[in-house]
Amino acid sequence: MRRITLPTDAISEMLQSSADAQIVTDGDGNIRSANRQAEALFGYAAGELTGKSIEVLVPEDQRDAHQKMREHYYDAPRARPMVSGLELYGCRKDGSTFRAEIALHPIETEDGLIVTSAIRCIDDADDSEAYFRNLLESAPDAMVIIDEQGKIAIVNGQAEEMFGYERDDMLGKPVEVLLPERLHEAHRGHRSRFLEVPRLRPMGAGRDLLARRSDGSEFPVEISLSPVKSSAGRFVSSVIRDVTERKRMQDEIIAARQAAERANKANSAFLAAASHDLRQPVQALSLLNGALRRTVKDERALQMVESQEHSLTAMTNLLNSLLDISRLDAGAVTPEWEDFPIKRLIDRLSDEFARQAQHTGLEFSSTDCPALVNSDPNLLAEVLQNLVSNAIRYTDKGSVRLEAVQTADGCVISVTDTGIGIPDDQLEEIFREFHQCKSPGASKEGFGLGLAIVKRLSDLLRLEINVESDVGRGSCFSIAVPGATGPSVEVDVDDETGTEEHGAASGLVILIEDDVNVANAWGLLLEAEGYKVATAASATESQALLSYVDETPALLISDFHLLDGSTGVEAVSGIRDYYDATIPAFIVSGDTSKVVKDARLLDNCTLMCKPIDTNRLLLAARHAVTTGAVPQD
Repeated sequence: MRRITLPTDAISEMLQSSADAQIVTDGDGNIRSANRQAEALFGYAAGELTGKSIEVLVPEDQRDAHQKMREHYYDAPRARPMVSGLELYGCRKDGSTFRAEIALHPIETEDGLIVTSAIRCIDDADDSEAYFRNLLESAPDAMVIIDEQGKIAIVNGQAEEMFGYERDDMLGKPVEVLLPERLHEAHRGHRSRFLEVPRLRPMGAGRDLLARRSDGSEFPVEISLSPVKSSAGRFVSSVIRDVTERKRMQDEIIAARQAAERANKANSAFLAAASHDLRQPVQALSLLNGALRRTVKDERALQMVESQEHSLTAMTNLLNSLLDISRLDAGAVTPEWEDFPIKRLIDRLSDEFARQAQHTGLEFSSTDCPALVNSDPNLLAEVLQNLVSNAIRYTDKGSVRLEAVQTADGCVISVTDTGIGIPDDQLEEIFREFHQCKSPGASKEGFGLGLAIVKRLSDLLRLEINVESDVGRGSCFSIAVPGATGPSVEVDVDDETGTEEHGAASGLVILIEDDVNVANAWGLLLEAEGYKVATAASATESQALLSYVDETPALLISDFHLLDGSTGVEAVSGIRDYYDATIPAFIVSGDTSKVVKDARLLDNCTLMCKPIDTNRLLLAARHAVTTGAVPQD
């Protein structure tokens, strides 16, 4: 005897779908529940049998004997299948009796021992129609029984109601009368093949099915088929269920899902455009400020440039945070994992943040390691950028440290500061949107989005964030990044790719940018550095420009989205084809969609996201012009 963890009530609920009369009794012989078929068979109203002794369903002159048999059965409960041969009788509420077949199934439940009894009336069992009709009328679904010729032999009241026919109008008719006319021929073929090899077909199996009412209207159905043998011949019992409402709900769900997908696509398209358009003026300001830093000599003016640079950094961080949160909410961020040396990322971030920390009077330091890791380098960079920016914002004095330590499984990257620290009761709240630390000395700058972005991106990258903090002494955020999945590659930790190369810059830079203000700012910055600059607004213009330049360009810089609908990839490819040379190239964009990321597939080309730090840009340009290869970061 199996133990079932479901409560008795759950088992009773399941028995409601049985075609047989089903009664559940407890160890004392009291009826715990009876299904609709049992209530109909014994003539009781719904729920009326609950709580009564099972002997109430036994003829009065047999009740004492039944009680003794029941008590003896409970001493050694066992399953008893439904078989004839035993003279068993049931007693209806009106006192009438009938011959019965009874199957017993003892079940040990959480509520104790129960016995389920399946009961069939076998009066006039040789009369197939009467036997079937008793079962059919108590069934909750529409039921239609057909003979070997495919004619309707028996229907129940639920079928009359479903199809809108009187019973006599269906009996003797081909079952196809209940189907749309266009399906008649195909159904006759299906019916013949089924009768050749009859088998049980459960509800919901097979294709979508249609039925037809007497008024000609059609509706979707599910049908189960059961072959039945009797002395009157072979029959097929069909249980038919109208699934119009379910289909309607499914259609609504599908329509809602499609609408959501369209909305997500629209959101993604909007965010891509917004990212590009909002970052354009910020990029222009950043480039102009970089040009001023290289041309202004007056000390007072340089201080103003530095203050302006600090404000630009704050505005850039806020803009990036707002756009990043919007992209994450819209589901427009998809990680693209790859193997790469963590040193490149640490070096780049160190260059970006050393000057920012210095401006606030903090000491910034970093250490890297030779580990190869597997992650999305751009998204991981965003995580670390937000952690370092947050550390600088909440540190008034002392230091901020970015450190990577190699482990057996990859590396652990930590950001440690000597700032205000985080109270224990806020550690669970710091990753929520718009939460700002309430500790004394906390900066009011920003909207409290940095750590929320960190949490969202870390979840996407399947990275766990660990936080240790001591109020008044500082905090440490750390993440473990898994190692590379590909073959091991030796990495030179002393590589000087990201360091500044001294000496005057020279060479021709072809710039493809359709925004006049941004193009002018590019030109001023690059010319201040010592480069010659030739500009175009589209891939077509860049091709025409080549006829007027008198030297092979040393570097190509192009926005991704250009004036005539062309892309920076097309512009770069066209210029390279003209010179038959893989000239170093930077593809620049505020759009972070996948189509833009595909620009990385170009050889000797790197993708830069607006707004770009001018110092990083110029270091990368020097390296590309000097070596003929773009930095690998």
